[in-house]
Parts: sequence; C-alpha cells; structure tokens
Amino acid sequence: MSNHLKRLNSPSGWRIPKKTNTFVKKTAPGPHNSHAMPVAVWLRDHTGLANNVKEVKKILTERSLIVNGSPCTDSKMGIGVFDIISIPKTGKHYRILRNKKGDYVSVEITEEASKSRLCKIADKTIVKGGKIQLNLRYGANVIVDTQEYNPKDSIVLSLEPETRFEVVGHFPFAVGSVAMIIGGKHSGKVGKIAEIVTVPGSIPNRIYLTEEKTGEAFDTIEDYVFIVGKDESAVSVWGIEE
Repeated sequence: MSNHLKRLNSPSGWRIPKKTNTFVKKTAPGPHNSHAMPVAVWLRDHTGLANNVKEVKKILTERSLIVNGSPCTDSKMGIGVFDIISIPKTGKHYRILRNKKGDYVSVEITEEASKSRLCKIADKTIVKGGKIQLNLRYGANVIVDTQEYNPKDSIVLSLEPETRFEVVGHFPFAVGSVAMIIGGKHSGKVGKIAEIVTVPGSIPNRIYLTEEKTGEAFDTIEDYVFIVGKDESAVSVWGIEE
C-alpha cells in the first residue's frame, strides 16, 4: 500500500496547494476515516511549525505533540473534528473544527479547555461483567456503569492523566439540544434541533434545526449532526466559529 497520495486527489477540506508538489502524506488507518487530515499536513501546511517531513518527524520523535492527551509519534495519524492538539513547548492548544466551507480549521483554546474533549457516541454494547461500553465516533471505547448515555448523544471526556477518559459532561440527542453540523452544505452551522424525523429503510433520518444566529430553519441528515449543548448553546465553550 502506498504511503502517499497525489495532491490533486487530496480532500478539499485539507486546504493545501494542489500543484506545488506531486504527492502528500496519506492518512493511516486509525481514529478517523481517510478524509481525516494527517498530522504531518497539519504541522507543515496549517501551522507552519515544520517546513518539511524531516522536521515533522523530529517534532514527533521528541514527543512534542499531544493529541487528545497522548503523545503522537505517527506522522500519518489522522486528526478530525473536535480533536484536541497541544504543543507543550509553545504553550499552545488547539481544537480541530470544520468551517462553513467544510474545511478543517484550528481554533486556539486555553489550557483549561484542552483538558477535555467532546465526543459523539456511535454505538454502545454490553461487555463482560454487564458493563456498558460506549463506542465513540473517533475510535475510542469507554466503559460506564449507567444506561444514561445513548448512540448519537455527545459526552465530554477528561483528558487529564489522573482522570483520563472519565465522563464529565453529557449532551443528549433530542429535540431542544444544540448541534453543530459537521458535513454537507450546512457544514459549520450551529442550531437547535426542532424535529427529528425517522425515515424507514436505509435512507438516513432527517433532522430539522433552527440556526442560532439567524433564526433560519434548515435540515440535514442525522450523520452530520454533532450535539454541542443541552437546552442552550455551548458555542463559546467549544470555540465554534460565529
């Protein structure tokens, strides 16, 4: 399998020049899908902290990049929506989001905000001992002892070493909750869920929302909805663009 991808074929959301070079790093299998942005691209093309792959590897070898609370050493590891990236040597912390064009953007956040991560629950299962396992959208699993959490809900996980992966917040997927749209033509919008329409068959369910800033009504499919608040907006907390 090739380690590289032709720049002309790279996802538009990466926001990289298409014709400066022939190839670009390919995203390795991991926490996100193939459209996730490789760490190497983020360090070189988005932040300018590295000028080339050699410098990227030096940063990672020194364990100077922390992704979701753990040092990252793989330059091809994909990063995606709501990932938390910290660079201890510079004291900088970032949250990865998607803007209204569907592009990945890095929003600088405080050190306090970098201590937790918003996650979407993809599924839940019962494991040995009767414990509940939450399967999160970005590949991690969390064991809990309550049935309170359901697929499509969002939870807030602590990233601090002593309480790592402890659930410290919960936003249910329900009418009245506030959601950010992370795909499609409404990408980047933040709105309150007005109605959830279950569609029979394999067609995705439709979600009807009211945009917070303009009051405009719009709809999207269930897969693009990421809950970011309960009853009231948590936009300022998560650093989503206005």
